Amino acid sequence: MATPLSDPSLSLSASPLKTVAVVGLGTMGTGIAEILAKAGREVVGIDISEAAAAQATAALESSTARAVQRGRLTEQERDDSLARFVTSTDLRAAADADLVIEVAPESYDIKHQIFRELDGIVRPETILATGTNALSVTRLAADSARPERVLGLHFFNPAPAMKLVEVVSSVLTAPAAVAAVTDLALELGKEPVAVGDRPGFVADGLLFGYLNQAAAMYEAKYASREDIDAAMKLGCGLPMGPLALLDLIGVDTARTVLEAMYAESHDRLHAPSPILKQLSEAGLTGRKSGRGFYTYDAPGSATVVRDALTPPEGASLVPGRTVRSVGVAGSGTMASGIAEVFAKAGYEVALAARSEEKAQAAKARIGKSLSRSVDKGRMTAEAAAETLGRITPAGSYDAFADVDLALEAVAEDLEIKQQLFATFDKVCKPGAILATTTSSLPVVACARATSRPQDVVGMHFFNPAPAMKLVEVVRTVLTADDVHATVREVCAKVRKHPVDCGDRAGFIVNALLFPYLNNAIKMVQEHYATLDDIDAAMRLGGGYPMGPFELLDVVGLDVSLAIEKVLHREFRDPGLAPAPLLEHLVAAGCLGRKTGRGFREYARR
Repeated sequence: MATPLSDPSLSLSASPLKTVAVVGLGTMGTGIAEILAKAGREVVGIDISEAAAAQATAALESSTARAVQRGRLTEQERDDSLARFVTSTDLRAAADADLVIEVAPESYDIKHQIFRELDGIVRPETILATGTNALSVTRLAADSARPERVLGLHFFNPAPAMKLVEVVSSVLTAPAAVAAVTDLALELGKEPVAVGDRPGFVADGLLFGYLNQAAAMYEAKYASREDIDAAMKLGCGLPMGPLALLDLIGVDTARTVLEAMYAESHDRLHAPSPILKQLSEAGLTGRKSGRGFYTYDAPGSATVVRDALTPPEGASLVPGRTVRSVGVAGSGTMASGIAEVFAKAGYEVALAARSEEKAQAAKARIGKSLSRSVDKGRMTAEAAAETLGRITPAGSYDAFADVDLALEAVAEDLEIKQQLFATFDKVCKPGAILATTTSSLPVVACARATSRPQDVVGMHFFNPAPAMKLVEVVRTVLTADDVHATVREVCAKVRKHPVDCGDRAGFIVNALLFPYLNNAIKMVQEHYATLDDIDAAMRLGGGYPMGPFELLDVVGLDVSLAIEKVLHREFRDPGLAPAPLLEHLVAAGCLGRKTGRGFREYARR
């Protein structure tokens, strides 16, 4: 018997995959068929539903017509593409296919039946690919008559637009089969990444854990759905917030993927949040049903409409305090960035540091930043000069005696911050709001260092503060309503988007971002995928502006480890324990770009 490595029937370099059958003509199957037909393949679309087959043909006719209108196809190319696409309701239509791509519903029974029937239909050398993102490719292969020809070919929705394709090998898959479909993906203009067989593979394996945590955060009433989504879009540059994305994917689909992931990992982070079950069983599966986390104007629509959970429009019912002047404590990048933000908005700013020299250096940094804005045409030289003139550097916090808002941006060390808040308590006038920019420490611990904890609030800006629109507004159990209202008003005046959250580790963004980063590190640690493939998968498949390892090296591995430790200590979840590889790199002094080496090496400047 030939082994998978030596089987001559899988020497496919001389026999390109010219005819492809696509089994399952839903949105994904239709999209894959369109790509193949446009790329010159003969495509047989197969679905048990005549209506689905007809709809797929109509969809292809419509999409190719749009492509002609936009100048992306000629009329002749459109006619040729349509001629290469035929449909059938009989699986036997796949008999002459060189490759079959199955994209039936995520049910092992359904997929197993399809593969079993294909064994008796296709030629021995035909490659069988499953489009699953949740079920075991190995299990499907093991049940096949020729397991060496079975693999996973996971496209992303919408298939014509998304570049990523995950090529999934089981321990039974022949390398020649992998090579053949990888070459095909490249010819289709896709970027294939090679991954092993585990639920979710790379992109969904990282994405669905993050989505699950966002659902749990919402279920716990920690933050509103709007604030969770806005925080991740504005704080991480993501194209969609996690709850809106769950609605797009389908709440029921997400639950299925998570169940499969949890069955293998037994990681609590993958255990589907109860709200996913509740919504699924109520038929509230997202956009396709017209309601999920949000309400839509019709099933299948992307237009969100107001419902009982939509926040009221207009100003806060609680009147805020007057803020005319602001004190910013610190001399680093964050402090100078925040001072620049307030000065641009017209506030008088006292910028205080541990010495006059440090404060002057921070003001000089702001001057350079404003000069760059002038050079880029974003502001006039006169406006830049006026902005810089509103900033008064000081070597003592006594300069905060008359400010209405005192905000610290010093080292992320609780003892240092508590000492600073005790100083604020002494020098700031009664009624002044005292704020911390901490990203991971308890705001209430800073509040308790003062005699006026009701005046203390968190204002977590994101770096670089002049560019990033998000501010997490963190209320403690002691924060006064008018303090909260004032800070939201101030955020609007400095053109930032405030999101409300409670006083717990990580707030919204870091609590969702860093477990995702930690899970990516675990994938590399377990030799599941390479740094480059994981970064590519998340950029191309998840729409992330940076891959996880690019981001870790920018943030700093020491900073990342510190946040991971805080999250693990607060939530006591074993799944949040920092990956040992991260700890080892930090211990070795490999902290990312700032040291020239982290997960990757960088040229020293």
